[in-house]
Amino acid sequence: MTSPTGVSRRAVIAASAAAAAAPLAFSQAAQAQEKGPQTFHLTVLGTSDTHGNVYNWDYYRDAEYDDAAHNDVGVAKLAALVNKIRAEATGATLVLDAGDTIQGTPLATYYAKQEPITTTGEKHPMARAMNVLHYDAVTLGNHEFNYGLPLLNLWIRQLGFPALAANCVSATTGRPAYTPYIIKKVSLGRHAPTLRVGILGLTNPGVAIWDRANVEGKLEFLDMVSTAAKWVPEMRSRGADLVIVSAHGGDSGVSSYGPDLPNENPAALIAAQVPGIDAILFGHAHLDIPQRFVANMTTGEQVLMSEPSKWGQRLTRMDFDLVRDCGRWKITTKAATTLNTNTVDADPAVLAAVRAQHAKTVAYVNQKVATSTEELSAATSRYQDTPILDYINKVQTDEVTSALAGGAYATLPVLSIAAPFSRTAVFPQGDVKIKDVAGLYIYDNTLEAVVLTGAEVKAYLEYSAKYFVTLAPDAPVNPDTITDPAVPDYNYDTLSGVDYDIDISRPVGSRITRLQVNGADVDPGARFVVAVNNYRRSGGGNFPGIVKTQVYNEQKEIRQLLIDWAQAKGQINPADFYVENWQLVRNGVPIQF
Repeated sequence: MTSPTGVSRRAVIAASAAAAAAPLAFSQAAQAQEKGPQTFHLTVLGTSDTHGNVYNWDYYRDAEYDDAAHNDVGVAKLAALVNKIRAEATGATLVLDAGDTIQGTPLATYYAKQEPITTTGEKHPMARAMNVLHYDAVTLGNHEFNYGLPLLNLWIRQLGFPALAANCVSATTGRPAYTPYIIKKVSLGRHAPTLRVGILGLTNPGVAIWDRANVEGKLEFLDMVSTAAKWVPEMRSRGADLVIVSAHGGDSGVSSYGPDLPNENPAALIAAQVPGIDAILFGHAHLDIPQRFVANMTTGEQVLMSEPSKWGQRLTRMDFDLVRDCGRWKITTKAATTLNTNTVDADPAVLAAVRAQHAKTVAYVNQKVATSTEELSAATSRYQDTPILDYINKVQTDEVTSALAGGAYATLPVLSIAAPFSRTAVFPQGDVKIKDVAGLYIYDNTLEAVVLTGAEVKAYLEYSAKYFVTLAPDAPVNPDTITDPAVPDYNYDTLSGVDYDIDISRPVGSRITRLQVNGADVDPGARFVVAVNNYRRSGGGNFPGIVKTQVYNEQKEIRQLLIDWAQAKGQINPADFYVENWQLVRNGVPIQF
């Protein structure tokens, strides 16, 4: 039917409907304009310093892990939290790790030393666990290099995701030895444009010192700040909309090894000095730092930073809100926190993937090696001379003395250095098992020896003595507060073979008030062979005088020497090795605890 004007009724109705809808359409458009562009969400989850922990298990106690704060550990716990967040996510989720993965527990040691994956071809337990969790990338930490490059490179090949280390380059070509960065294409939801996330990995330059025997002449480790400054612009030019640095270095800005190598803990310096970084996941220092913002000095942009403690006790969660503005992604808000893994049950898929390897390790560490005539504890070794620390020194002294017999250094007295790594290690009276010895010496250090003069021995002890606070004449003696919390236990050394007093009423640098051998003062020009671990001899802790050419270096692991000595003797008896040769004093008077 046609109207008198020649316009169909259907057209009239359509026009009327359009006219009626126009105000509604205008209203919706206005509302959309008021609301602004659509916001999308990205969650980045971060782990670091898992150190060979898969199960929530303490192999040294042969029991579930627990501490005073009731923390849990392990990749299985991390996986449970990650999967929970993934299931609840409204946008995309990425998972990164900032390094120190394949060293730190008897589980990791077993598949590096007892049944090395390089010999058996078996998949490393940390590769199994991390593949089940489905990481997007891992950064190499310094401890990844502990067991040599063949094992490290095999582990990397076993991973289902990239391993990053932009500042690790070939010593011969100067080119990156490992993947510097990746750019992940991320979908933030239906109809959302693709987000490109650049992930740059930086490892710790201290590897050049701590694992010199494994990397010298093969790899070099460049400054982390300048390396980031090189690669971040390239990542941006190649289309990275958002840049995250995964760095195995703390944020303190200081190093344990002095100025000879690039900074050990430069995470905050990277944020401040390198433009174009949105966030930094960092590790190495084992601290729980939920959220920190550092302003970039060039752009003024706030760089989001977070460190997720150690061993899988925490999971970093970074959240980014993004909008599409003029064809480019823009971050509108960003925040971070750390989540406690003791709030979830362990992921059964991760447990199942590593169950057989975990069981084999438990059986190994529960093997008996000797019988102890009495209980020996490390609880007071920080401030008292104890038999259990002298056990380490006895084994080291015997090994070096035997190896140098008949040679040019055979007539020199042998001293030995040991640190109170553990406050909880105990040799029980009766059966002593591998787990007890491993609990006393928790690092995979090898034994070396150098020659020091009497003056150098005293300087070494003076440096070590800074571990203690200065005690006022009338101050009460409290073992819990007598040491400087800024100095870790592993950076305090005791020596056997010399007798000495540490007067902690005196200033740092003048505390060794007695230094004798057989009742006579040590001649500053006298020469001594000093047994020491490779970490310290290579410069770890920046102790004076110890970085010298070795007179003994047979690449024998100290922990295995402790086990072998016990097995050979069959009995651990303090009468065979305990000599009370040092003490803390105040104004010359021995301190009683």
